[in-house]
Amino acid sequence: MSWGTELWDQFDNLEKHTQWGIDVLEKYIKFVKERTEIELSYAKQLRNLSKKYQPKKNSKEEEEYRYTSTRAFLATLNEMNDYAGQHEVISENMTSLITGELTRYVQELKQERKSHFHDGRKAQQHIETCWKQLEASKRRFERDCKEADRAQQYFEKMDADINVTKADVEKARQQAQLRHQMAEDSKAEYSSTLQKFNSEQHEHYYTHIPNIFQKIQEMEERRIVRIGESMKTFAEVDRQVIPIIGKCLDEITKAAESVDHKNDSQMVIEAFKSGFEPPGDIEFEDFTQPMKRTVSESSLSNSRGDGKSEPKFGGKSKGKLWPFIKKNKGAGPEDFSNLPPEQRRKKLQQKVDELNRDIQKELDQRDALTKMKDVYIKNPQMGDAASVDHRLSELAQNIEKLRLEVQKFEGWLAEVEGRLPARNEQPRRQSGMYEPQNPSAVNSCAQDRESSPDGSYTEEQSQETEMKVPATDFDDEFDDEEPLPTIGTCKALYTFEGQNEGTISVAEGEMLYVIEEDKGDGWTRIRRNEDEEGYVPTSYVEVYLDKNAKGAMTYI
Repeated sequence: MSWGTELWDQFDNLEKHTQWGIDVLEKYIKFVKERTEIELSYAKQLRNLSKKYQPKKNSKEEEEYRYTSTRAFLATLNEMNDYAGQHEVISENMTSLITGELTRYVQELKQERKSHFHDGRKAQQHIETCWKQLEASKRRFERDCKEADRAQQYFEKMDADINVTKADVEKARQQAQLRHQMAEDSKAEYSSTLQKFNSEQHEHYYTHIPNIFQKIQEMEERRIVRIGESMKTFAEVDRQVIPIIGKCLDEITKAAESVDHKNDSQMVIEAFKSGFEPPGDIEFEDFTQPMKRTVSESSLSNSRGDGKSEPKFGGKSKGKLWPFIKKNKGAGPEDFSNLPPEQRRKKLQQKVDELNRDIQKELDQRDALTKMKDVYIKNPQMGDAASVDHRLSELAQNIEKLRLEVQKFEGWLAEVEGRLPARNEQPRRQSGMYEPQNPSAVNSCAQDRESSPDGSYTEEQSQETEMKVPATDFDDEFDDEEPLPTIGTCKALYTFEGQNEGTISVAEGEMLYVIEEDKGDGWTRIRRNEDEEGYVPTSYVEVYLDKNAKGAMTYI
């Protein structure tokens, strides 16, 4: 099967076919190039997608990634980033192994094809020249033969004519001989040219053209093999990254299997546990017998113990459980006193750990500089030992400041850990609906919630729970109970919004009656009229006690 023997007369068709083969190769190169662009675009989109959903550093969103489900999602994002990298590898390998190589090969192929067909055209031109020479020799031989026949006929005519002189006959005879000689020479030339042409033609169709066409065939077959190998490489480039992509998918599956719903539920408890005990049972108050009401030990203030029952605050208003108070969106105090006990303890512990890490960093720097100073002392040519003294002094000051901060936060931590109720403690009533809370029992909450003189309310309030109490005629029968006696007056220094049950709102400059002084918890019990009384922060009022009531004392 050879193009030289089978397609000896198809020079033009072979030229068109080989050009079509090069076009196919260039089309395949373009296809692979567009595939690499798609892979790069896909990888870029995957990276952007992974980056878009990555948690922002030092943000609340980053804290949410401590749960197993969100950690699994984060692992998925990281693996998708690696997954995108493999598509970049596909693009790079296809560019270098296929498009780059084939582009160079196409240029070489075009040059080789041009050379082969140039040789073919040259061979064709040569055989055409030989054919033209043969035709010219043939026509000349034909012409000379006709001229010789006409000269012979003219001689015979002259020889037969008696009126023609002998000289004319001789001249005609010589002319006929000359023409015959020319015809013989033309015949010999034509014969020689014919033999030469036949030889050239045989060599052309059996040697030159087969050799040229064989080279063209080999060139075309190499092109076909090359495009086949490129297609195989195309598949191999994808196959090479499959194990890594599979590993990425395995890691995503592993992350998904690590999701632990029980662990996440426990973390929710640790994140939001307040440390308060649930409200206790409300004791039954028997109003059919003349007995004083019981006072819950979780009320806002201590019972006066004088046998007089505590008045009801806002008997027809909504009650709110003490622990469930609104959160202030502003910046909290340094000691996290705006948080519930359990959350405050965690924040303080985190702060202590952070400060200890900072101290360790400073200590490491100090040790490194100390070693450097020792080296400088032993080898003065390496540096000036005095140059590090200033930095050592700064590190010592920083370490001392950090240690003082640690002591401060550890003191607050010890304080809050001492206040957290044990598991076996009797649950206390947290609502001030019927009885005020004991100030000493909620001293930490009351003092920490106390507003600053500038009027900003720093009370940390968590989710609000309201308890509706229906007003009944039975309750109205005791609206006329004897109120507590006043022990002095007070003037509101600042406006206070009493948002919790047991507190009362006051306006700046307002004069009110004092019915119970501060017992050390930072709260004073006041009355506006017979129906309105409650607690306000002691620092918000200026108290004037009656002279006969423990002397005149002023709280500012």
